[in-house]
Amino acid sequence: MRPLTSTRVPATSAEPAGGDGPVSLVERIACWSVRHRRAAVLGWLAFVAVAFVVGQLLGAPSVQQYDPGQAGQAERMLTQLHVVSPPAESVLIQAPAAAPAQVRQAGLAVTRALAARPGAARAIAGPVLSADHRAALVTFEVAGPNARTDSTVTADLAAVARVQAAYPRLTVREAGAASTGRAAAAVLGHDYAKARDTSIPLTLILLLGVFGALITAGIPVLLAGTAVAAAISLLAIPAHWLPVNSGTSEIILVIGMAVGVDYSLFYLRREREERAAGRSRDAALRIAAATSGRAIVISGVTVMIALAGLFLSGVNIFTGISAGTIMVVGVTVLGSLTFLPGLLSWLGPRADTCGLPWLGRCRERARSSRAWAGLAGRVVKHPVAWGGIGVIVLLALGAPALGMRLASPAVDLPANLPVVQTLTQIAREFPGSPAPAQVVVTGDGLRGPAVQHEVAALAARATPAGPIRGPVTASVVDGGRGIVIQVPLAGNGSDRASTDALAQLRDHALPDTLGRAGVTWAVDGTTAEAHDLDGALHARTPLVFAVVAALALVVLLTAFRSLAIPFVSIGLNLLSVGAAYGLVTLIFQDGHLQGPLGFTAYGGIIPWIPLFSFVLLFGLSMDYHVFILSRIRELWAGGQSATEAVVCGIGRTAGVVTSAAVIMVAVFSIFATLSGIDVKMLGVGLAAAVLIDATVVRGVILPAALALLGERAWYLPRWLAWLPGPGRARRAAAVPAVPAAPAGQPLAPGLLAPPATAPAP
Repeated sequence: MRPLTSTRVPATSAEPAGGDGPVSLVERIACWSVRHRRAAVLGWLAFVAVAFVVGQLLGAPSVQQYDPGQAGQAERMLTQLHVVSPPAESVLIQAPAAAPAQVRQAGLAVTRALAARPGAARAIAGPVLSADHRAALVTFEVAGPNARTDSTVTADLAAVARVQAAYPRLTVREAGAASTGRAAAAVLGHDYAKARDTSIPLTLILLLGVFGALITAGIPVLLAGTAVAAAISLLAIPAHWLPVNSGTSEIILVIGMAVGVDYSLFYLRREREERAAGRSRDAALRIAAATSGRAIVISGVTVMIALAGLFLSGVNIFTGISAGTIMVVGVTVLGSLTFLPGLLSWLGPRADTCGLPWLGRCRERARSSRAWAGLAGRVVKHPVAWGGIGVIVLLALGAPALGMRLASPAVDLPANLPVVQTLTQIAREFPGSPAPAQVVVTGDGLRGPAVQHEVAALAARATPAGPIRGPVTASVVDGGRGIVIQVPLAGNGSDRASTDALAQLRDHALPDTLGRAGVTWAVDGTTAEAHDLDGALHARTPLVFAVVAALALVVLLTAFRSLAIPFVSIGLNLLSVGAAYGLVTLIFQDGHLQGPLGFTAYGGIIPWIPLFSFVLLFGLSMDYHVFILSRIRELWAGGQSATEAVVCGIGRTAGVVTSAAVIMVAVFSIFATLSGIDVKMLGVGLAAAVLIDATVVRGVILPAALALLGERAWYLPRWLAWLPGPGRARRAAAVPAVPAAPAGQPLAPGLLAPPATAPAP
């Protein structure tokens, strides 16, 4: 076997040019995967299969999810009292004109139909006529165990439908917690299937345009798909001690597809570039591991740190999402370091087969982008002018965010659903009925006259036009250990009137009544839950922002051993996130593009969207920054000047970054086509931020900032020399390309085996 004449690779941040530096852990893992390609590929597939089996064996999550603040306190009190609040339902009977006799007759028919099914409905009350006698309301609770609510409420809906058939001139519709939950589950299932069935084919089509070969295009989809499957299955493990929201799988799917494709593109394009320069496949894989592989690790760690910031929010809804997205990013990084190089080595030349005519031939070589390099060249010549224009544009896009108003819609479901329309009508005809406040009371002497007198005093405060509406009902639970009081509030449950009524109840009505009886109380309900969530997010968001930025600074400082680069990267991320906030505010709060996007504006932004978007965007936008900056540093370490490295680095990374951005924007845009306004906001915000980051930030502001810094961009003070990471690169001329081994001849064993004298990284 004829050995190669040289095994040196170009300078990287892990291996300085001009000498044999230490072999990084990423290279060692990639080299092992290439040498044991069969074990790497089959081991990865076995890992995915085992994860699936584990997820099936552990079953569905069972941890109770509590809201923050006083609403969560009330929920915990109910749990301690062994009270499971049955879902409340309402039946609205309406006539086109005032017809009290017909409306009341139909209302009585509804009560009889429900009473005939004691296993499906209980606590039936009404009918109650509206002020204009054009509507009546029948309320009841869904009977039976809550675990069977979905099937039980179906029987209730069928009974109401029979009454509607008997009174065709009237409108008889049911809505409430159970029927809304049933509709939401159907919508969520449809949306998840749509996101899954759309994202994978769309990603594959776009990858075909990037690589021009079916097999190579399928590799990123295979990596992302298996990583998502493993992460969703493994989520069953933390779900047994962390509350997991029902929509977590949907977010894991989109985030997993995005990062999986990104990381694969970084690896595949660098490997192709090195092969185009004359290196063998295995040598190209090692260089890809030392450069793109290291960038993947840095980016993945940064994304996971950003996502971990959600644990600091104190909001249970974020725990499962944070755990699941951290898991899918970590699994994807693992697959990028093991499965990806092993599969590429195993496929060999077959990876480039099944090419598309014309397109496949022109995509075989990874070329530098003349357009982006030309733009970067103009920017570095006039960095102040170009950078100033870019910053002004992003600040202008972000300006509407200064007027952002955080508020939740009454129901986060499409407005055209019958259950949503019925809830809207009930709120209009019977304010306070769909979402009463629930006061949970504990303490001593709850059956005594003092407490009963104060409960009656609270009920006496209910007035038809006041913040507290009647009737106020109270029930003793758990053998007298607690009292649950239902207090209807003004408004529709989510507007200012409801929020003011809640404040009146908590701050005045309850202290002035139950407060004198020496008992403990907490207020729950739809309005209370939304209000307390807003308060928790308002209090914790600055902490999350600060911790995520500080940890990202430490990671970037260690990765690049530069004092300026972390601050530049964080500043640019904040600019792109701010611009995305502005666009989301302009579209969803101000009501632009309602028709094309299929939503109804309600004058606010869902409270958890800004925090969650910041965390995701802060992590994901690091993909491009780390990849571009790693290449610029590599060129600078190889002997180019600071400005030359910027222009050349942006030109060489433009193809893969543009391709990755197009795919990520397409995947995130799928969110905008789904039903919920929350996922629409999230999808539009993420897609806009990625697009801005990959164009204005990458093409203009970043090269302008690096040009202004010059050599100082890579400066590390001596007092920070103790930081771990690659040593300061030695400046040297670029190393000639390694000649490829003759066809059919494997590489010399020494190329893939780390030197015996190399210290551990």
